[in-house]
Amino acid sequence: MAIFHSHAQIITRGKGKSAVAAAAYRAGETIKNEYDGEIHDYTKKKGVVYTEIILPGHAPAEYADRAILWNSVEKIEKSANAQLMREIEIALPVELTREQNILLARRYVEDTFVSVGMCADLCIHDTSKGNPHMHIMLTMRPIEPNGKWGSKQKKEYIFDRDGNKQYDPAKRQYKCRSIPSTDWNKHENADIWRQAWQDAANTELERLGFDSRIDRRTYEEQGIEKVPTVHMGAAASQMEKRGIRTERGDMNRSIEITNKEIRQLRARINHLTKWISDEAANPTPPTLYDVITEILNRQGQSSITRLKNAAEIFSFLQRNEIYDYAELEKLISDMDDKVDNINADRKIINRRIDTLNKHITHSENFKQYRKIAGKRDALWAEYKQLNDKGFLFKGKAQKALEAAEAYDWKELNALQDYDNAEKYLRDVLQDRFDPKKSPPITKWREELAAKTSESAALYQEYKTLRDEILKVEKIKRSVAEILHSDEPKRIPQKSRGMER
Repeated sequence: MAIFHSHAQIITRGKGKSAVAAAAYRAGETIKNEYDGEIHDYTKKKGVVYTEIILPGHAPAEYADRAILWNSVEKIEKSANAQLMREIEIALPVELTREQNILLARRYVEDTFVSVGMCADLCIHDTSKGNPHMHIMLTMRPIEPNGKWGSKQKKEYIFDRDGNKQYDPAKRQYKCRSIPSTDWNKHENADIWRQAWQDAANTELERLGFDSRIDRRTYEEQGIEKVPTVHMGAAASQMEKRGIRTERGDMNRSIEITNKEIRQLRARINHLTKWISDEAANPTPPTLYDVITEILNRQGQSSITRLKNAAEIFSFLQRNEIYDYAELEKLISDMDDKVDNINADRKIINRRIDTLNKHITHSENFKQYRKIAGKRDALWAEYKQLNDKGFLFKGKAQKALEAAEAYDWKELNALQDYDNAEKYLRDVLQDRFDPKKSPPITKWREELAAKTSESAALYQEYKTLRDEILKVEKIKRSVAEILHSDEPKRIPQKSRGMER
């Protein structure tokens, strides 16, 4: 069924990325980056089923060419750490046909991004494995009415109370502040765009007669008492599909089982709460100890099991200092609070477990493929050195380029995993990241083991709580038995098929 997935990122030159490379990869094309001379050939990439450049009305017509658009972006950005493009990846509803998804994606991109002045590069991927999705690459600068790139921000002078510009003697210039020329970078836009996708997709699903809907909200925001499963990752997902059990798969199965048990426990607590309310409304309710006494007075007609149950109930009431229904109601309310606390703690712990698993996976990829990435960098450095030397080394430079590209294709998957791992670890470790050193994988594994133990301890708390609820349910059954023991038993009627 349709799921909600949306992930956004900024492609920046400061992290060694380029808009041209990103666009070529998403579209499965060959594009030369005129900024640094590199040629990015991804024509062998599979699963690219649709691509289109969608432009606002005042954009130059030549920007409909992917190479021209993103090379123009690379050219206008002078800074070494410039933000080049915004990319948003969104899962498409599996219920829709490819053509329906293309139309839905185009409308969403036009209404949400192009209508406010962004140039959009839409690429839809579908490998027929149940994961259709789109990549939306968006420009960061506005385009002026004359078709030229505008500024990302403008300077505004700071005036004093009298309306005069304020001079800063230390900097030897008038004080000013930077004002963004658009609101595209506002933090709240992420939620607005997610909401827009939810509305667009659900409208289309409803129009085409499907019952399924997507919801951008978290389980907590939806009021669903459910802990999200941990991120599986590509490798673990493929192993699970082949019938090979993985640690993360087992963890997700455990989370699903516990989610189900928590829901059942909540339902039982609700039934007990209603029972207490009904008993309190009885004009002359028997006390809990009247119930126990009545069971013991019927010793002659009681079974051993019933007597054992009565003894268990009596011990439970004494241990918890319960003497009336009000105190029993408080105990049930406390149990309800414990369920809330267990669930809240599980969410925190499992979110951290999911994060640690991502840390460890990327760390393993970083360590495993570091030598492969090092050789790639060396091959490209050799090509660049020969290319910079000019015409005399043109032949050698061409061979070096072919060797670098051949190596890239040979190790494509490993290099992609390494690049993703490096970006991820840079974001996580920030100034502590050193590409020459291994990430703190041992520390993360130790914390993962500790969090897994905490999760197991919480499950034991849940089991203890469940056993206590079973005892309260025994009290309920005993009360019902005493109150209704004098009522005539209903004799079941034989079905007509059994009559002779």
